[in-house]
Amino acid sequence: MKVGIYFDMRNPPPWQRSWSRVYGFALEMCEEADRLGLDSVWFSEHHGFEDGYLPQPLTMAAAAAARTRRVRLGTAVIPAPLHAAPELAEQAAIVDIISDGRLDLGLGTGYRVPEYRLYGADLAKRYTVTDQRVREIRGLWAESLVTPGPVQDPFPIWLGYQGPQGARRAGRLGTGLLSLNPALLTPYRDGLAESGYDVSSARMQGSFTTFVTEDPEGDWPEVRKYLAYQWDSYRRYMVEGTDQPLPRPIDPEKWRETGLSATGVGQFLYGTPEETADAIRTYVKGLPVEGVFLWASLAGMPEDMVARQVQLIAGKLRPLLADV
Repeated sequence: MKVGIYFDMRNPPPWQRSWSRVYGFALEMCEEADRLGLDSVWFSEHHGFEDGYLPQPLTMAAAAAARTRRVRLGTAVIPAPLHAAPELAEQAAIVDIISDGRLDLGLGTGYRVPEYRLYGADLAKRYTVTDQRVREIRGLWAESLVTPGPVQDPFPIWLGYQGPQGARRAGRLGTGLLSLNPALLTPYRDGLAESGYDVSSARMQGSFTTFVTEDPEGDWPEVRKYLAYQWDSYRRYMVEGTDQPLPRPIDPEKWRETGLSATGVGQFLYGTPEETADAIRTYVKGLPVEGVFLWASLAGMPEDMVARQVQLIAGKLRPLLADV
């Protein structure tokens, strides 16, 4: 199993740092990941977060491409309905060229009402439009309607659909499924078969919210602060612009109690490299998993914690998952 790391470039107001340093340090960690032999680095996209959540992952991937030599670069995910197909096709091709064929393009629907309003997109049509973007991007490259084209052919496109209907749609389009949910494997394979693809071509990849530590008790008082901010803000932004009430703040202690079980692993993994590897193995057993990627930083953690996290994932966790 391939193992990577994940960045969202958050810089929360309570502990905000220089934006230049936030981006500069993340690029240093991309270089470190490359040097240490990690398999991938992923970037995600949101708009209008108070903490400046990364709004342009392909721009960040281009910068990382210029600073690395072998690690793959991915987007998890770009909300496809917020962008025109030629824009996505051109930007992805340039990143693929700069990286000499190391980009994985992860697309999804997004879900935030304010983001759709900002871009003038139709939230109700998000799945149809995302499917359409995949077809359009492939067509633009195949017909050389945008130039230059990417290095990779075929080019790896992944869909971050999280429900059974979405998984089936990903299968019908013949893309990878950017999810590790075991419940989605059957509908994903059904979709592949419906479009004439070999079901053995199914491939899944996805992330875990994680903090790997050699001192779980000592690190927990600090980690819980960043975990609480990260997930409280996600849950708050999820309902922004809707009629739904604001959710109650999470209790990090409850998340830690269930985090290493097979049912709780999708929420939060916290523990030693050995404990984390065991939990991942249990969760993905039987799935056609190509790789996993783990958060390098939770909500703008201090640099020393992030650097230690990257080193532990590369040096101790990755070897434990090599035979999965």
